[in-house]
Order: sequence, then C-alpha cells, then structure tokens
Amino acid sequence: MAFLILITIVVTAYFSSFVSAYDLDPLQDLCVAAPDPSQSAVLVNGKYCKDPNQANPNDFFASGFNVSGMPVPTYLGFSVNALNINRMPGLNTLGVSMARGDYEPFGLVSPHTHPRATELIVVLTGTMYVGFIVPDPKNPFKSRLFDKTLHAGDAFVIPHSMVHVQYNPGNTTATHLSFFNSQNPGVYVIPFQAFGSKPPIPDDVLAKSFQLDKKVIENLRKQFS
Repeated sequence: MAFLILITIVVTAYFSSFVSAYDLDPLQDLCVAAPDPSQSAVLVNGKYCKDPNQANPNDFFASGFNVSGMPVPTYLGFSVNALNINRMPGLNTLGVSMARGDYEPFGLVSPHTHPRATELIVVLTGTMYVGFIVPDPKNPFKSRLFDKTLHAGDAFVIPHSMVHVQYNPGNTTATHLSFFNSQNPGVYVIPFQAFGSKPPIPDDVLAKSFQLDKKVIENLRKQFS
C-alpha cells in the first residue's frame, strides 16, 4: 500500500509539472479591448472588455503593413510599423502582436529588450545582423553573444527579455517582420533609458557604472534626452 501511495504521488507530481508550464485558458471567447467602461465592460488583463455582443469584425482587423512606419528616432535609420492591442483591440488577452521594421543602409536598432515577450524575426528583404547577449549564470559581469547575419527568408528568435540589437550592414534597405508572444511586449532602449531618464540618474552613478568621464556623461545625456 505504501508503495502504491508513493507511485501515485510521483505520477501526480510528474504530470502536474507539465500542466504548470502552460498559461491558463482564456476565461471567455472574446475580450475585445474597450477604451473605457461605458460599453458594459469588464476590466480584464489591464484593459476593459467590450460586451461580446458589441464586438465587430473591425476589432480583429488592421491594414497598412505594406508600407514602412515612422522613424524612431530618425538618426538611427530605422522605422517601425507596430501592430499591438492599441491598434487591433481584438488582440486583447490573446498574447500575440507583431511589427514591421524597415532599415536604411546601416540602419540600427540600439541595444534594447522587450520585458514581456520573446521576439521571432523573419527577414523579408535585404541583409540583417541580429544578436542577443545572455548573462553568464556563474558570473553576472560576463555574457555570451549569440549572433547571426540573416538574408531574405531567414528567421531568428530572441529569447524573452534578452538584450539584443538589429542592424543593416548592407548598402540596400532591409525589411523584417517581428512576432511577439505578448499583446503588449514593451521596449526598453538601453541608451535612452540610462542617459535620458527624467529625472536623470546622477552623473556620479553613470560615470562609475560605465567608467566614463563626467563630461562624456553630460554629452550623452544631451544626445539621449
């Protein structure tokens, strides 16, 4: 009897480990994001949900991805055309979004991270350099770079929250689509977060952290504020 009880506990624990690895199922079929609670809405996942009877096909539709988006910022030579919950309300609670990225020759997305998502990149045209860094688990002051030069038709995945860069090393434009496992992946662009915060991080902290002269910190603050 003791042996049977032990086997039952082990088997239960084994299958429970699989169950715990997955997100919970949605609580309802539709949870179209509503801008305010005036539409008989219920607050779910940080957004109000429309009454499903008031949902319509346009809540699940978006267009305009045949063209590039707005440059952000212009000197980087990169533009983004994003599809998230704010543009397609029907994405609410579905845990998915996407973006189109267009790069001028030598265009760059500075080191950045998506705090709530993994990113899957598919190159449509041109050539792109993509890489992410992973901290050394034994030494947080060291890291390993995973990088690849991609061409049209190639794909590369950036694991959740890893700091990464995207760069066009060629003399022609490049375009990719990025897919995220979050309706709102977020983005932290490291140089802008470090040197452009309001209020600013003290010069002494930045100078010591990056081993830079305070005059350099002052110049960087002007660049990224």
